[in-house]
Amino acid sequence: MGSHPPIPTRVVLLCGPSGSGKSLVAADSGLPVLRLDDFYKEGTDPTLPQVEDSEDIDWDHPLSWDADHAVAAIEELCRTGRTTIPVYDLSLSARTGTTALAIGPTPLFIAEGIFAAEIVERCRELGLLADALCLSRGAVTTFRRRFVRDLKEGRKSVPFLLRRGWRLMRSERSIVARQAALGAHPCEKAEALDRLRSAAAGHHTAAPATAA
Repeated sequence: MGSHPPIPTRVVLLCGPSGSGKSLVAADSGLPVLRLDDFYKEGTDPTLPQVEDSEDIDWDHPLSWDADHAVAAIEELCRTGRTTIPVYDLSLSARTGTTALAIGPTPLFIAEGIFAAEIVERCRELGLLADALCLSRGAVTTFRRRFVRDLKEGRKSVPFLLRRGWRLMRSERSIVARQAALGAHPCEKAEALDRLRSAAAGHHTAAPATAA
């Protein structure tokens, strides 16, 4: 009998509102992690969307993010275990270089970021998807965590962070609902870690696409 091809590496897409704790869950899982925030477009890109009735760039809109580049990196990681990714400085809204990412021989890795749900269907169609999760911790908790983090890291100016934080707090329910509709399972930290452990053990597979 001929040998079977090796089980391909697959990805868990981890999304949720900004500040919902995606990076912490990814770190606690012990799995290799691809940061999808590194695939933001640069601040000079003419295709960047703006917040309605404002001069602010809408960094929470999917069009501020390079989905094609992100999917290509995920596919390369799944097939080869390594890829080259941008180094993105959020405070400058610019790519400052590239870096190599190697995840080694592993059956599973996490790709986390606020736009992860946007590529659920594409990863499923490519046969790369193990699971898709959307963290939800409540609008007030998320607002507080996001503001403290962004202020500490100097991501943007304080007025911008306050405007963005207030806007996101008011729209958190709709953000979670959209990500769920795109195929990500809404959950809190404990359930997310349970599903990650199950996926790593090969006991869970991605749910089928929802009929249109």
